[in-house]
Amino acid sequence: MLMKRILLSFTLLSATCNAFSQLNPGITSWLQNNTATGSYYVSGNSTAIPNNILVNCQSVQYSTNWVYVTTTGVPAYVTGPFLDGNPSQTQNQNAIFKIPLNPTQNTGTLTSTTGGNIGIFINGVALFDYRDGVAWNTSTNSLCGGLPGMSPCPGGPGTSQSWNRDAVRAEKAGFDCAKGHPANGNYHHHQNPSAYKLDLSVISTVCNLYDADGLYAIDSTIHSPLIGFSYDGFPIYGAYGYKNADGTGGITRIKSGYQYRNITDRTVWADGTDVSDGPSDFTTYPLGYFREDYEFVSHAGQEDYLDAHNGRFCVTPEYPNGIYCYFATVDENWNSAYPYAVGPYFYGVKTAAKVTSITETVTTYTSPTSGLGEIDDLNLSVFPNPANELLILQVNGLNKKDIEVELFDITGKLVGKQRILQGSTLTYFDVSTLYSGIYFLKAENKTFEVKIGK
Repeated sequence: MLMKRILLSFTLLSATCNAFSQLNPGITSWLQNNTATGSYYVSGNSTAIPNNILVNCQSVQYSTNWVYVTTTGVPAYVTGPFLDGNPSQTQNQNAIFKIPLNPTQNTGTLTSTTGGNIGIFINGVALFDYRDGVAWNTSTNSLCGGLPGMSPCPGGPGTSQSWNRDAVRAEKAGFDCAKGHPANGNYHHHQNPSAYKLDLSVISTVCNLYDADGLYAIDSTIHSPLIGFSYDGFPIYGAYGYKNADGTGGITRIKSGYQYRNITDRTVWADGTDVSDGPSDFTTYPLGYFREDYEFVSHAGQEDYLDAHNGRFCVTPEYPNGIYCYFATVDENWNSAYPYAVGPYFYGVKTAAKVTSITETVTTYTSPTSGLGEIDDLNLSVFPNPANELLILQVNGLNKKDIEVELFDITGKLVGKQRILQGSTLTYFDVSTLYSGIYFLKAENKTFEVKIGK
């Protein structure tokens, strides 16, 4: 009898494990779409232009060990403009990404993150690491790299130099409101994909005219959403999580373990390695302009600080038993904090890749089209109220479902209708031509009373 109970328990455990394998967040977290298309801004025109490219991911297929995500690489939020002279626009990547479902720690020689894709956000948009392909040429005492007007770096493209430029600091002028930009058409983020205008301290004015939003909006009261996966298969979360790795301690900002070095010249790395000198001009090249301006400091006993890979093993809503997670780190002002998401080395074995076809038997995962539980829990904000010109509805957190938004006057007449696409966070109504008075804004099962006019 004891043996039968053991066998029964083993059978139930196996069935449970199999069921959970079908619900692996690496399969179910992707935002799928085959109808909505994207848009973009160009400099000087604050009206979004349709690009007629499907947004988010078009299909998710999986086997025992892999998930295959087919995507255009185009987000639901408006991209552009890129005001640093970047001639590129967001283009269809026609990509299939193969990502491991059972990631493992790399116990051997660590793999450095590189230029180009190092991860994929759940909307199919690429994640890049800190670099932008520009470095300091110690022979000429000038910047080098692949950007227009620059000489190639010694050794050719992709070679490691002693002082490598930080894209988030150096290329801020070229990021759109969602903190992204394209490289040869491949739109990507180096950092937390939440709009500049939602940061506590706004460091870019691009959102003033070109009102894109982002993948999610930071909400300090809840655990941040799962927003992507690294090329080693481990999940990437937004800026906030449980203070303690076991899921206790409340919600807090999860902090990078890196800080600025206390240096007055650039002659050695943080580990003491003597390297060719970088620029000592900290006015033109302020601290943080180069990746080597940072040092890692261990915060033993402080579980809300991350390790040298920008991650930690912890419990999350999607992984109640715990998993190693990266976080898209920000500082106390919600400005992006180095190393931003993943890096400078992968924690796990890097096995993900862009492939041209699927060569094994797979199952297609179909996202629910209605009844998403998250919709009832959405935290929505309406502003300004009263409104004279624009009335804005903002989703705080991650929106996983297209939301129909309707504006009614006091008599119940529908005067406006908009939609917030999954993977975007806001919509707005032009109310400048409406009569002053009380109106009602309805989004799903929530209704807001708003005042139009003075």
